[in-house]
Amino acid sequence: MKQGLSLRVSQHLALTPQLQQSIRLLQLSTLELSQEVEQMLDENPFLELSQDEAVREDFGLAQADSPVSAGDRDSEFAPNSVADYADSTRVEGQNNDEVTPLTATEEPSWDGDGTTEMVPDDGEWGVEAKPKTNNLAEDDELDATELARSHESLQSHLHRQALRLRLSETDASALRFLIESLNDDGYLEDPLEDLARGLAGDDPEQVEELVHHFTVALGLLHSLEPAGVGARDLGECLRLQIRAQLDDVLEPPSPARAAQLALALRICAQPMDLLARRDIKTLVQRCGGTDAQTREAMALIARLEPKPGRRFVDVERNIIVPDVLVVPVTKTRAGASPQFRVMLNPDVMPKLRVHDIYANVLRNHRGGKDAAGHAALQQRLQEARWFIKNIQQRFDTILRVSTAIVERQKNFFTHGELAMRPLVLREIADELGLHESTISRVTTAKYMATPFGTFELKYFFGSGLGTESGGNASSTAVRALIKQFIASESAKKPLSDNQISEMLKEQGIECARRTVAKYREGLKIAPASLRKAL
Repeated sequence: MKQGLSLRVSQHLALTPQLQQSIRLLQLSTLELSQEVEQMLDENPFLELSQDEAVREDFGLAQADSPVSAGDRDSEFAPNSVADYADSTRVEGQNNDEVTPLTATEEPSWDGDGTTEMVPDDGEWGVEAKPKTNNLAEDDELDATELARSHESLQSHLHRQALRLRLSETDASALRFLIESLNDDGYLEDPLEDLARGLAGDDPEQVEELVHHFTVALGLLHSLEPAGVGARDLGECLRLQIRAQLDDVLEPPSPARAAQLALALRICAQPMDLLARRDIKTLVQRCGGTDAQTREAMALIARLEPKPGRRFVDVERNIIVPDVLVVPVTKTRAGASPQFRVMLNPDVMPKLRVHDIYANVLRNHRGGKDAAGHAALQQRLQEARWFIKNIQQRFDTILRVSTAIVERQKNFFTHGELAMRPLVLREIADELGLHESTISRVTTAKYMATPFGTFELKYFFGSGLGTESGGNASSTAVRALIKQFIASESAKKPLSDNQISEMLKEQGIECARRTVAKYREGLKIAPASLRKAL
C-alpha cells in the first residue's frame, strides 16, 4: 500500500458565530433575553444602555431605513441603537388584505411642545418623597410586578402567627424548621423521621428527640391559618379543615351542621379514590350515613381548599409580558370592517447602543506597540455591533411573523376563538420566505396581547378538521365550541364525549369521540361522570 498526498476542493455549510448568536437570541423568551442583555453589558465595555434614542452613527455597517422584505433574509442593517428600531403595522379588515407598515417611534410627551424633560430625583438630596398609598387609583406607578413583590408568602404569614405563641426556644426552632420545609401548596412532603435524620445524622437518640420536638411543632403548625397547612396528604388536609370548622369557637356549628361535618370527617378518613370516583354506595356502607347525607357531605368536601398555600404563591413568576401588541384602530368609517394595529411592545425592547467615547478612541488609536490588545478591543467592538444587529433582527422577525398571523387570523380578532381558521407553520414560512424552524423559534415563548387576552404565538396555529362542506375547521375553534357546549350543559345530565361528537356533527364538523376526549382533557375539563352534580 503506497502512501501519498492529495488535494481536494469541497464545499460545506458552516454557521458563523454571528449566525449562531442570531439563532440563539431568536429562540429566547423575554426574560431570557433580558438576562442575556445584562450579561453582555457586564462583559462588553463597548455596550451601554440608553434612556433616550441613540444617535445613529456609521461604524462600518450598512444602515437600513426600510423594513426587511420577505425575500431578503440576510440584508445588512445595523443601527447604533435598538431603541431606534420600533416598527408597527396596520392590518386592514376582511375586505382588504393589505398590511401597511406604520412607524411607532412616537415617544410619550410630557410637555405641551412635545419635548421630554428629565426631572431630577429630589429624594437623594433629602427631600421627602411622595409616600406610596394603598389606593390603586391614586398611585399610578403601581404595576403587577410591584404588587407581586409586596405579596406575602406562606412562610412569612406562618412565621408572623408563630411569634404570637409562647414557645420555648427549642419548640420555636422546630416550628420554624417545619414552616420552612413546606412546599408551595402548604404540604409537608418529607416525613418527620427524614427531617430529623437530615439534622442529626445517624445518631438514634438525637433523631428520636428531634422527632418528638417535630411532632409537637407539627400539632402547633396544624393550628395556624390557613386551615389544612402542614398536612402530609390530601386526606389529612381536608380533615384539618373540617376539624377547624367543628372547633370554631366564634361561630360554633349547629347540631345539624356538626353532624354533617362529622360525616364529612369520616368520609375523608376513607381512601381518596372512593371520593374521586364518587362511589356513594361504598361510602354509605363504610361511613354510616344515608344516601342524601353522604351527597351533602361530599358537596361540603368539594368546597374545601385542597391546596392551602395556593393564595400565597408568588404571582410574580406567573406574569406574562407580551412581545407584540395588537390594538384596534378606533377611527374607522361607518360600516367598515374593524382594523388593527400591530406593534412591538417597547417595554421589552432593550435600549442598547455602542459606547461612543470608547468607539471613537479606538477608531483614532492605531494600536502602536500594543497591536494584540488593539485587535482584541476591535473584536469586542465588533461583537457589540453584532449583538445590537442580532437583537434588531430578532424583533424584526417577531414583528413580521406576528403581522402575518394577524392578517391570517383577522376573524379571531373580530369574533373570538370560534372564528379561528386552520393555520400551520409552513403557510407563514412560505409567505415570509423563512424556514419552518425559524417560525417555530419565533412562536415559542413569545406572547401577543389582543383584545381577547394575551396568547402565545403558537396558540394561533392549529390543525384542521374536515367539514361536510369540504372545508376545514380549526382545532382551536373546535376546542372553543366544546368548551361552550360543556358550559351550557345541565349539571344533572352532563354531556358525554359521544354526545358532544354528535353535536359537532350537527354543526357540520367531523370529530370522533376519541378526538373530543383528547380536546376535553387538553382543556382540563373532567369527564361527564365527575361533572355531574351531587
